[in-house]
Amino acid sequence: MLVSLFSGRGPRAEGDDRSPWGNFWFEPVGLRSMGGPRVSSLSAMGLPAVWSCVQVLSKSFALMPVMVYEPQENGARKKRRDHWLYRLLKKRPNKFQTAFEWRQMLMGHLALRGNAFCQITANARGEITDLLPLHPDRMQCELLPSGDYRYRFTDQNGKTIYYTRGEIWHLRWFSQDGIVGMSPIEIMRESLGEGMSMQSYAARFYANDARPPGWIEFPGTFATKAAKLNFRETWQEMQGGKNRGKVAVLERGMKYHELGLKLADQQFIEARAANLNDIARIWGIPPHKIGALERSTNNNIEHQSIEFWTDTMWPWAEMWENSAEVFLLGEDYTPELEVEFDIAPMMRGDGVARATRIRSLVLSGVMVPNEGRQEEGLDPIDGLDRPLIPVNMGIMEEDGEVEVVGGETPGTKPAAPDDGSGERLSRMTVAA
Repeated sequence: MLVSLFSGRGPRAEGDDRSPWGNFWFEPVGLRSMGGPRVSSLSAMGLPAVWSCVQVLSKSFALMPVMVYEPQENGARKKRRDHWLYRLLKKRPNKFQTAFEWRQMLMGHLALRGNAFCQITANARGEITDLLPLHPDRMQCELLPSGDYRYRFTDQNGKTIYYTRGEIWHLRWFSQDGIVGMSPIEIMRESLGEGMSMQSYAARFYANDARPPGWIEFPGTFATKAAKLNFRETWQEMQGGKNRGKVAVLERGMKYHELGLKLADQQFIEARAANLNDIARIWGIPPHKIGALERSTNNNIEHQSIEFWTDTMWPWAEMWENSAEVFLLGEDYTPELEVEFDIAPMMRGDGVARATRIRSLVLSGVMVPNEGRQEEGLDPIDGLDRPLIPVNMGIMEEDGEVEVVGGETPGTKPAAPDDGSGERLSRMTVAA
């Protein structure tokens, strides 16, 4: 089952493939919206705005750096690159996918369906060796008489497989019952159905050469209703589709009148833009991230990008971190470890902003110079592993003289020798 899920054995399974191995029998039917279209995870992806939102969320999360830390007694944290959880999240979660592909896939499942599932495979030492994703459309949660629940999965061959809670890593977004996450597609089906209806209308509109049909003035009358219908069908065949634009020949005093665009047609583009913003709000995506630049400027795009990482991606990262610590490491795991998806590198801004930030943190002693070099992808340099301490603060006396606060700063040594006059050549010292 797992091999066929990833290796793609058999013919390519498309969404409308009704063969025994096709996805048609496993995709949800979808809920019909008031506008008419049935909205499902698969059909909603046909909207460019939905596709863009899911791509932005999944790719942005897959790009985030991840690290496993072991807290120390002095408050510091030790990086645990040798731990199996780091390997799963950062390097290779299973035999079939890279970490980027795996995280992008699961984030897409969460964005569209509110749930993501992975089968847990462990070795004899209790270390998890593989996290194999299972399609959420084929997974169901079943309550047991004991009050617990289990997972029922249907593979591509129609076979039913049952899993206990300990065999599945279940990532869930907002949930009403604490068991299954709510699907944004189902909850927001009306907004998505509206977008699908407008997209379908636009396709028909442009198939008709982006012009509404006209009408033909005939001073007389047709002999029979059949003759009238036959004339209309002949006209549409000769002047529609690939024949549009050809010269028309009218007989018996007929005149062709082309209809102009109605007010509703002129506002159609505005309506589609408004629907795009509605879809972006479903996932908390700034409109400029999906190509809606009408209200974006060079001044506010940077701040909107920062808000995207702090308001949208940070909560997703916290959800992943908490779930990994509780359900993969376990509550009784020793030593206690912390998982962290770091959003700070994603908000570094342009070169000038990064340089200003690093300089400020290094000169204030918050960051050592080598940490600043590491943020810029540069190799460390010997002697830059200790913080700098500013010592150029002083108190102005009544006579105008300035007294340096503290004189010799305890626990420090001069960063540079003096010139014989007793004054240091540098205003910075290095912590001893």
